[in-house]
Order: sequence, then C-alpha cells, then structure tokens
Amino acid sequence: MTKTAEKTKESTISAMFEAGAHYGHMKARRHPSARKFVYGSKNRVEIFDLEQTADALTVAKEAMKKLGKEKAVVLFLGGKNEAHAAIKKAGADLSMPFVASRWVGGTLTNFDLIKSRYDKLVNLKNQKDKGELAKYTKWEQMRIAKDIARLEKNFGGLVGLAKLPKAMVLIDSKREHNAMREAIVSGMQTISVCSSDCNLEEVTHAIPANDASRASINFFVNELVLAYKEGLQEA
Repeated sequence: MTKTAEKTKESTISAMFEAGAHYGHMKARRHPSARKFVYGSKNRVEIFDLEQTADALTVAKEAMKKLGKEKAVVLFLGGKNEAHAAIKKAGADLSMPFVASRWVGGTLTNFDLIKSRYDKLVNLKNQKDKGELAKYTKWEQMRIAKDIARLEKNFGGLVGLAKLPKAMVLIDSKREHNAMREAIVSGMQTISVCSSDCNLEEVTHAIPANDASRASINFFVNELVLAYKEGLQEA
C-alpha cells in the first residue's frame, strides 16, 4: 500500500470512528458471519475492526463507481427512522429511486403490479394539480387525498422507475430481509451497511458497521453516493 493510500485509509478510519461506526450489538445477537469483523467488546457491546470495515467500504465504493460508469439504476432503501433522511438525500442527489419507508412485498418480484401503483399516484396528483378533483364530492375528495398520501409514502420514491434496478443499496440487511430476498431472487447486486446481527454472507458487498446510528448511516451513504458520482464523471 502506498503512503497516499495509507493516509486515505487512516482518514477514513478516523471519520468512521467519529461517526460511531465501530459499535455493533451485544455478543448474544451476533450472526456467525460477522465474527471475523469483530475486534473486541466494551460494556458487552461488540466493537468492529474498522481496518476491515475500511477495506469493505473500499470494495463497495469500487462497485458503486463501476455502476456509475455504466449509468446503472441503483435503488436506495432504508426503512428505519435513522436512515430516512440519508436515503432520501441519496435518491435526490443521484436522481435515483428510493424507499424510505416500509418495504412493500413484491416491489421487485412483482414489479409490474407495483409500477401500476405509482403510475396511479402520478395520475391522481396530475388530476389534483389540474383541479380535476373538484367534480367529486367532499367525501370522495377526502378519500382520494388519503389515497395520494398513502401511495406517496409507499411509492413516491419509485416514480419514474421503468425497469428493475441493477443494484440496491440498503441499510440493515436483517431488518430489510424481505427486500434482500427479492433482490437475490431477481439476481440483483446488493450493497449494505450491516451490523453484527446481520448475515453478511448473503450481501454482495457488505460493510460491517453500525447500521443504527444516523451519523454512521449518513457517512456510508454519502461515501457510496460520491463513488457513484466519480464513476459518472469517468463515463
């Protein structure tokens, strides 16, 4: 490793430490696949070896950079509250689809049906903007408004998605096990920030780190977004 690479890695490790990325879960919750990434424990909470996390992040960033070069569609997913802001920002920054709420079953494996749902959302919003809902009764307008709010929450980040994404970036593969299963069935590449309770072996590019801290999530999502942009610039 060159001196420049060493300094970059040291800087990355320092930034991860500041973000609290080294905290895992209690040993009793550890998945066997995470064992080799654990350095030790403090107050019964396992601590990740950030040297290995930095290496895993480098691999994940190279994958994202390659996706950027290909101008591939990447779906960002983060259903937990701590991930919502980072996932929405990533989707906005890259003009990519995102899900920052509960994963709706069949989003990938029953794509045509899900697409019809967000097509309905677009149609209803267009009608609303044009004032075409005035022809309905107040009760009907209230019901339509509720439909729009529900569809926006579940599918708003998917509007414009015409075909299955090539990859998925997600936070906490254990929590998002349904999405992971669908991605695997669909043959999709996955990149995930995974705490010590996750099965890291089922993820294409797993990043062993704290997946419950806003600071940690923001750091990793931002790094992946920057890597994709770097690939775009080289395309």
